[in-house]
Amino acid sequence: MAEKTNVLLKVKGLKVAYGGIQAVKGVDFEVREGELVSLIGSNGAGKTTTMKAITGTLGMNDGDIEYLGKSIRGRGAWDLVKEGLVMVPEGRGVFARMTITENLLMGAYTRNDQAGIAADIEKMFTIFPRLRERKDQLAGTMSGGEQQMLAMGRALMSQPKVLLLDEPSMGLSPIMVDKIFEVVRDVYQLGVTVVLVEQNASRALALADRGYVMESGLITMTGAGQDLLSDPKVRAAYLGE
Repeated sequence: MAEKTNVLLKVKGLKVAYGGIQAVKGVDFEVREGELVSLIGSNGAGKTTTMKAITGTLGMNDGDIEYLGKSIRGRGAWDLVKEGLVMVPEGRGVFARMTITENLLMGAYTRNDQAGIAADIEKMFTIFPRLRERKDQLAGTMSGGEQQMLAMGRALMSQPKVLLLDEPSMGLSPIMVDKIFEVVRDVYQLGVTVVLVEQNASRALALADRGYVMESGLITMTGAGQDLLSDPKVRAAYLGE
């Protein structure tokens, strides 16, 4: 397979502090077109804070973030979604009192191509058959795994160039974790560039083209997903070996 070289997202010297805590202390990494990049690390390492800074939901104190070759520092999430930089947040955040179909339509709020939107809803029902079965059900009455599928489907409705997934397997049953990782793989194989933040390091690295290890607000290791998966330090720290 040819090496992917076109950089879509570049994080340079990112520092983020809030509540008197320096959560991210100078992070550098990049994501190339067509890659699945995993960012792993223990709870509190700064992974979610980094994702929020990238997508404009949290301000940065220093550094820069380039997307499609241009700085996006200071731009808001609503603006970046239009350009294809989209995050599925930890905790899913579905609209509980809206149906599954209405939630998917909310994902397309920046679009006005009605035929394309209808076709993409049908596509989401193909990727997530469980959503088709429950299309008129209120999202708040679904299981955690079903809500995670809906949150991912809603994000895909915005036609992302880069999809950031923050802890998609958190709190799910083992069977549903398997399903979510299958879906992540399927989305990646559709050609969507994916940044996956996960505490389930073995599953995340097994899928990844490349991975970054984050500790105490810093990137401490990087490499091909399979190389990190077999690294003794990673195995000892994150795989319990």
